[in-house]
Parts: sequence; C-alpha cells; structure tokens
Amino acid sequence: MSVSGVLRGSAAEDQARAAFVQQYPEFERTGRIDALRASDYSRLDALGQIYLDYTGGSLYGESQVREHAGLLSRHVFSNPHSTNLTSAATTDLVERARRAVLQYFNAPLGEYVAVFTLNATGALKHVGESYAFAPGGRYVLTADNHNSVNGIREFAQSKDAAVEYAPLTTPDLRIDVARLNALLDAADRTKANLFAFPAQSNFSGVKHPLDLIARAHAKGWDVLLDAAAFVPTNRLDLSAVRPDFVSVSFYKMFGYPTGVGCLLIRSLALQRLVRPWYAGGTVNFATVRGRAHVLSPREAGFEDGTLSYLSIPAVEIGLRHLESIGIDTIQTRVACLTGWLLERLLALRHSNGRHMARIYGPSDTAMRGGTIALNLYDPDGHLLDYRRVEELASAQGISLRTGCFCNPGAGETAEGLTDDDMRAGLATGDGITLNRFRELMEQRGGKSAGAIRVSLGLASNFADVYRFIAFTEGLRDQTRLAMGNVTFDVDSCRVTRDGA
Repeated sequence: MSVSGVLRGSAAEDQARAAFVQQYPEFERTGRIDALRASDYSRLDALGQIYLDYTGGSLYGESQVREHAGLLSRHVFSNPHSTNLTSAATTDLVERARRAVLQYFNAPLGEYVAVFTLNATGALKHVGESYAFAPGGRYVLTADNHNSVNGIREFAQSKDAAVEYAPLTTPDLRIDVARLNALLDAADRTKANLFAFPAQSNFSGVKHPLDLIARAHAKGWDVLLDAAAFVPTNRLDLSAVRPDFVSVSFYKMFGYPTGVGCLLIRSLALQRLVRPWYAGGTVNFATVRGRAHVLSPREAGFEDGTLSYLSIPAVEIGLRHLESIGIDTIQTRVACLTGWLLERLLALRHSNGRHMARIYGPSDTAMRGGTIALNLYDPDGHLLDYRRVEELASAQGISLRTGCFCNPGAGETAEGLTDDDMRAGLATGDGITLNRFRELMEQRGGKSAGAIRVSLGLASNFADVYRFIAFTEGLRDQTRLAMGNVTFDVDSCRVTRDGA
C-alpha cells in the first residue's frame, strides 16, 4: 500500500497556517518558541522529524545539555555522603536544585519538602509503601490513573484497607463527581484515608479539577496528586492548591535529565508515612548489635542510597529553561495547536462520508490539555490497526504513541469494555497479555484495547500538526485489509515487525 507523502513548506501549508493564525490570534504571542525551535531544537527540522509524543517524554534543548556539560567539565564533584571539598560542592548543587523545585511550584516556605527519586513511579511507590494504610481505612482513586497510581492498591490491600474506584463519565472521560463524593463521604475520619487522581490524564488529556483537593481535605482525606502529565504545559501553584503528595517527572517537563523524579510532600503529611525499611543515606544512626536504626528527618529519610548527584544539577538548568520560555506561553501555544488539531481530526471523512477518526475524551479545548487519544477507521467502519498506523507514521518521520499508555481504566471506559470483557480476558489465565487481550476484544465485537496518542509540548509548531493531518489524510479510503496488520515477536505496547 502507499500513503501520501507529507508536503513540507508547501503553499497549502502556508495558507493553512495563515487561516490558523486568524482563528487563533493569541498564537502569535508565542512566537519566541518558533525562534527557540530554530536554535535550541534545530535537530528536529534538520532530521525532518515530527515529534508528537511529549506526554511520553519532552525534548531537551541543546542549550540545556551544553550548560550541564560545561558545569561538569569545569568542576570536580563527588559523592555527597562524604564531607570533603568536592562532596560539599556537590551537596550545594543538590540543595540548590531542591530549592529551585520548591520555588518553581511556589511551595509556601517550610510547608513542603522535595524528595528526589529515580522517576515519578519511584515517587508514587514511596507513598504506597509508606502510607499508613490499615483496616478500616480507604484508598480511593479515579478510574483515570497511570498504572503507577493503580499499583498503590496492592500496598493498601496488603494492609487490609479498602480500595475503591471513582468511575468516569462518557464520552468526555471526566470524573463522576457525584460518585466520587459518595465514596469520600463514606470514610471513617479516625482512619488514614488516601485519595489519588491525576491533574491531567495521560490518556485523554482531560484536566481534572484541582478543587477536588480542598473538597477531599474537608472530608478528612489525604490527597495524592499525580502531576506528571500536567506540569509540562501548565502551572502548578502549591500556594493555591495544597495536595499532601505530588509526583512529577523532570524528563516529561523539559527532556533532560532522565533518571530523576520528585515527590513533593506536605510537611503535615510526613507523619502519615512510615518507611518499611532503611538504606544507606536515610539513617542518622544504625546498629547491628542493637538491631536498631534512627531514620533521618524530612526528605533525607526517603532518598535511598546515593542520589544521581551529577544529573540533579541539570534539573535546576531545566527549570530555568522552562522559566525563560514561560509556562503560560507554552500553555497558550499548546492550546491553540490542540484546538486546531481536534477540529481537523473530527472533520476527516472518507469519500463515502464516514468519519475517519474517533476522539476519546473532550472534542474541544475546555479543561483539556495537549494530549489526544484517538482511533482511525476504514470506509466500512472497521478499526484500523493502531500499530500499523504507528509504523506508517514512523516511515514518514512522525513519532507518536500507540497502545494502552499504562492507563487501563481510561482506556476501558473510552472503548466501553465491560466486566464480561474483563472476565473473558482473565479467563485465559496468567498468559494474558495486552496483545492477546486486543485480539480477544476484536473477536468480541471489534472493540479496541488500545489507541493512537498524539501529544504536544514546548517545542511544537504548526508544521507538526499540519503534517500529521496530511499524513492522516493519506489514509483516506484505505481499507483495513489493504493496510495490513502488525504481528508481534514479543507482546508489548510497541510495534516489533510488519506482518502484513
């Protein structure tokens, strides 16, 4: 099969951009990002690549890497657990980065601590393994959550706490607030109760209301806010909203460094965390003969072993990079591009008039971010294999994401998967995988177990979204059979080879 090539810099693209700017005049106020794209992200256009996976990971600016490399090449740094000259220099940089994180999120002085972790998942695991779950307590979470938040239920259940999900409404995939309120009202206030939700869905891009934090607090709950998908393009002000725990990922914010995340803990909530073990770097005192230990206070008690001390200084550099662009500028730009992309996707038709795309979640930009989940369909209404779409996109230099996005609850709701569907999948035994489940759902009425995700971020421009639409238009009137399918050597969420 053939797919229409993506025209770069064509007259049609120029005309489309002019119409876009007329429709979204505020986009012109974000022009500094176009200049930055040409200087700090020039490799994208030099390589002819279209990057649409910012929710998976943002892109680093070349200036970030140069500044970090220069810092390392000009100085000598060593393990901060020592007290020598080079160790003291390292400690100073780590603490500078810690202060920069708290300042960036406008944390009130003394009200939060910043714990450096390996990633956002590591931050969430800290909460799960340390929170004071107990019989009579509850863990309530929304169906829209990353698996790293879902996984906390295992810790809760192991301590005999109840686990309950607040469902989503369709088709917008927003939290069923009435059901959530009922769950929050049912708590025993004398017990430890934790409510967890994402500020922005990594599946649909829905922005969930942050006033849920204060409402849960008023009912006696602690609140865990997963901000990993939110903070790359939105401002989180901890002086305005005060969640007890916040997980963030720095590579999702500004691309570099990887291997460093953060858990922001409200000082008042520290007492609800009891670490199940200790390690090097987390104790003030430990004895073998006495079989006892004294945990270090505050953030030091959670930073296991030796921190990634050469990478952490790059966090401060990355935060300055974001501040130099302006998070509000990024948010405006992403909102404009997302609005145009949604409109164009919904307008796509086959020659017989059938819709080509189905959007999961809101069809406009009200209370949604720059993440769009969708599936494509052929002229007969058959679902196109999203893995095949990803493969064809890659051949055109387009990087997007397909699969489950580690958010099964949002996906199950979006596609209308039922309890019977889940039972049918689980009945296959421990050998169930995403790919086998996908095949089973196709047999059960053509349902999808995954989707295509395109997401925008700090270096996105109009050409990126225009060329993605041009690529998608190239699939017009293509049948599923003509496109072919993809088969797997190993079950995963990624294409491994072409089986067509």
